[in-house]
Amino acid sequence: MNWWRPDRFSAQVQHASDNTSGLSGNEVKRRHIVFKAVLVGVVAGVLGAGFRRSLEMAEHLRAHLVEGSSGWFGLPLALFLGALGGGLGVWLVRRFAPHAVGSGIPHLKAILLREAEPEWRRMIWVKFVGGLSAIGGGMALGREGPTVQMGGGIGHMISDAFRVRSGEGERRALISAGAGAGLAAAFNAPLAGVIFVLEELHGNFTPVMFVAAFLASVSGDVVSRLIMGELPVFHLTGMSAPGVATLPWAALLGIAAGGFGVAFNRGLLATMDLRERLLRWPAFAVGATAGAFVGFVGWTVPGLAGSGGPLVQMALAGKVAVSLLPLYILARFSLTMVSYGSGAAGGIFAPLLVLGGLGGLWFGTGVHWLFQSSHSLTPQVFVVLGMGAMFTAIVRAPLTGIVLMIELTGSYDFMLPLLVSCMAAYGVAEAMGNMPIYEALRERSRSMRQETTA
Repeated sequence: MNWWRPDRFSAQVQHASDNTSGLSGNEVKRRHIVFKAVLVGVVAGVLGAGFRRSLEMAEHLRAHLVEGSSGWFGLPLALFLGALGGGLGVWLVRRFAPHAVGSGIPHLKAILLREAEPEWRRMIWVKFVGGLSAIGGGMALGREGPTVQMGGGIGHMISDAFRVRSGEGERRALISAGAGAGLAAAFNAPLAGVIFVLEELHGNFTPVMFVAAFLASVSGDVVSRLIMGELPVFHLTGMSAPGVATLPWAALLGIAAGGFGVAFNRGLLATMDLRERLLRWPAFAVGATAGAFVGFVGWTVPGLAGSGGPLVQMALAGKVAVSLLPLYILARFSLTMVSYGSGAAGGIFAPLLVLGGLGGLWFGTGVHWLFQSSHSLTPQVFVVLGMGAMFTAIVRAPLTGIVLMIELTGSYDFMLPLLVSCMAAYGVAEAMGNMPIYEALRERSRSMRQETTA
């Protein structure tokens, strides 16, 4: 019985490719996409690294001015910088490029699903300047959303430059590749960029999509490393490799992160609904109000404002007071809701990683207190596991979360406990019937567009 028929298998692969991705066999064979994908990665890498460097300088300057001010002078300065940055950031988005609101990933998914039209000419500069203004002013937002959306815009720009027809799958492949390059440049994480494209943006694997995403992510990461340096984003010092004894606790942490992630998603959507009621306010007023609130909290508790990267690094080094962790978690949760709900240009990757890291440290401190003799159950181990589990619960992309955490820390030792914590978080979030955040935001935007056109 000749059950193995290569011609039949090839036909099935061809049929699946046609139906799931809009990529025909002829398009898969086009070798010239290689050069375009590399070009997309290089340009997206330069733009992403420039955005990342600009944000670091802006956040450092803000922290130096606010925290270095003597007496009560720091408070009005923090309020002013927060209000100015938030107000300008929201005004730019609403005035010039409304589709640049928030992280931009839901809009990018809508483009790939042909629910929205791509536009890069205004989006790229608004995303760059608006994101720099809002995050530099202290809003609790991340750089990865802007770099992903700007990277997708670069893919569209290169497609226009090479006159790729709009109905072809090659254009969608280049847009997706640019998004992967943007994520790679934001976090020095090329593999996470590839998997993000396949798992989150498309949900399937096709040869042309993989090749384009791989080449763009790698080239974008190389360019970013040349500009920003080759070290991982988070540095692990003196941390023992987690052993098998960590697995039950990793599962328990994943369960807790799953519930927390659902609360995060619901809270974010509720905050955005509240913002819609305030749309009658001028854009600058909405952003300035949110920015002033963030500035006040950031002045009250130094280190809480901004993207939160230094706070995660402090947690990994064990330099965060355990007694303050509940306050930090509550404050960062509130800052993230207010910042993203304002409509400024900024992502939620970094804020949710901060929440997961702080929650993991709090959880790990309790575990370490119970088993003080175990060197593999140090609290800092659970910072990494908490970040991966929180990402999975909110975004519902476990493979991306696992690979991202390995690349962010530069340590493969966390693979097994990350698998356990992330899958536990995934299972809890799915069991609670909660929609992944980017899907929920995309559905929300589509409903609003339908109401507007009705």
